[in-house]
Amino acid sequence: MEKKPGFVSARPQRVFQMHTTHSPSFLGLHQNVGLWNASNSGKGVIIGLLDSGITPQHPSFNDKGMPNPPDKWKGKCEFNVTTYCNKKLIGARNFALGALSPADEDGHGTHTSSTAAGNFVDGANFLGNANGTAVGIAPRAHVAMYRVCSIDCQESDVIAGLDAAIEDGVDVISISLGLKLPPPLYSDYLAVGTYSAMEKGIFVSCSAGNSGPTTDTVINGAPWILTVGASTTDRKISALAVLGNGAKYEGESTFQPTNFSRKLLPLVNGDDCDDVSNLSHVKGKIVLCSVSGYQSRTDKGGVVKNAGGAGMILMNDDSRGSTTISEYHVLPTTHISYNDGKMIINYMKSASKPVATISFKGTRIGDKHAPTVAYFSSRGPFEPSPGILKPDIIGPGVNILAAWPTSIEAKTASTSASSMFHFLSGTSMSCPHLAGVAALLKSAHPDWSPAAIKSAIMTTADFINLGNDPIQDETLQPSDLFSLGSGHVNPSRANDPGLIYDIQPEDYIPYLCGLNYTDDQVSAIVKKKVHCKSSIPQSELNYPSFSIPKDPSAQTYTRTVTNVGEAISAYAVKVFGLKGVEVTVNPKILKFTALNQKASYNLTVKTLNFTAHSEGYIIWSSDRHSVRSPIEAFPHVNLI
Repeated sequence: MEKKPGFVSARPQRVFQMHTTHSPSFLGLHQNVGLWNASNSGKGVIIGLLDSGITPQHPSFNDKGMPNPPDKWKGKCEFNVTTYCNKKLIGARNFALGALSPADEDGHGTHTSSTAAGNFVDGANFLGNANGTAVGIAPRAHVAMYRVCSIDCQESDVIAGLDAAIEDGVDVISISLGLKLPPPLYSDYLAVGTYSAMEKGIFVSCSAGNSGPTTDTVINGAPWILTVGASTTDRKISALAVLGNGAKYEGESTFQPTNFSRKLLPLVNGDDCDDVSNLSHVKGKIVLCSVSGYQSRTDKGGVVKNAGGAGMILMNDDSRGSTTISEYHVLPTTHISYNDGKMIINYMKSASKPVATISFKGTRIGDKHAPTVAYFSSRGPFEPSPGILKPDIIGPGVNILAAWPTSIEAKTASTSASSMFHFLSGTSMSCPHLAGVAALLKSAHPDWSPAAIKSAIMTTADFINLGNDPIQDETLQPSDLFSLGSGHVNPSRANDPGLIYDIQPEDYIPYLCGLNYTDDQVSAIVKKKVHCKSSIPQSELNYPSFSIPKDPSAQTYTRTVTNVGEAISAYAVKVFGLKGVEVTVNPKILKFTALNQKASYNLTVKTLNFTAHSEGYIIWSSDRHSVRSPIEAFPHVNLI
């Protein structure tokens, strides 16, 4: 094959893994005002999703209020019933080996599509919980589904779907899947394919992976991709663990029985609750179970129920910390944090006859810890290129309610309920949120490049939570930059960033050469013949954030910003944090006299402590704007 004309590279294909009502309002999006108003809710923008398919008959994909697709659209509707496509769902194609149509048999693709751009659906809920109007982030954007997953997601199917999306004329691509481990960029066909998308002006949002909280696990980290981690919202489907000493600990469960006894019942420890043979002592009692072990969270409830348990308090292990999941359990249950679980264990040790019950409180809005980084959200650094800080951003990805392909039925002795919406959690859910935000920005600023949109999202992100404290991770300690990236997305601020860090497609070539890739490897990514005559360090790419190796000598990096705020304006810089590192910025004031005018500055780093990571940020401030760039300075490694 190598000897044939046009050959680039070949290797065995790999398998990708899939990595999702309140989140639009949590992100500050409201009808007829703000960014939804400024962007016409994404009108005219086409979002393509590479996923498990879509359910066209779902009410989230109704086309009420939708315009016709843009004239440039060349996509197809490959359902047997062509009326399944409409002005909302304008294309659906199947590339998944073994699948017969773009119809969703898994649920993942239906969920992500409605999250990004679902239309308004009144009265949406999950079995009575989280009741309200379901809507995607860009409700007037068009949706195109490229089914690339069946039982699994084969690499060749994913690339075929990506190529088709580019050719069909999408504006934004959302990819909630990826490899287990990140290969070099030239061997990462998702990175290679999305480079072609970026060259054509298409914005790409990808999930960061679900391998947290372990470091070095982030994937989909090419600098032309927006790499999205997951965070909580301020909504909980609340269930309180109430102890005999009066203490109450809030957890979550979408099973909210109305007739569960308020009487305090004996409380016993079932450890991991994986095997009914170990639970002979639990009949009629509340059972404390750990999420560790081999059974799923809901299956543990089945074990406890089969053993005669009256209810379950499911506690996290240390690694999952405070991230709790709303699920429909088979018996009265609350899923609580690790720290609260430890408090309950201490109570059980101190009380001669420990007792407890569970009090179900329904949907509660206003958790002041939100947003927190979810435990499963993959962490940096990005091993193939640690000189680029990843993930880029976090967005809602825990207990996200969105469309589901089948009706979920639930019956109890006294009630029955059904739902066409379902809760899912994962960076798969945060990724389409950011794709939707990008669609809004693309509609409001049609002349912005993918890098400009990405910069606007990153430099305006929030780093303070609803309680006015620094955003925390699953341990409820301040999150580091390898968890948080630039912060939590703030769509309204992203619409007016003041300054942007732009990158042209050809700017990535010296960056790729600086990774010590061969000419052929760089050529394989950019799809044209390249001779690496010039290169730059990774950290020198005109990126909105900094990831800098510590070095004995002072290092200087240059950034160029473009004025998209007020024509006549001035920005002054301040440096925050960065213990053990001396940072100077020159010049300290950037002055502009016109829109789209460019200005450059140098950031010089001098290391005083070589052993530890140092974190901080710089902020360029004018009368109206604040442009923030995080800085990660890490112990020196060989950046190849």
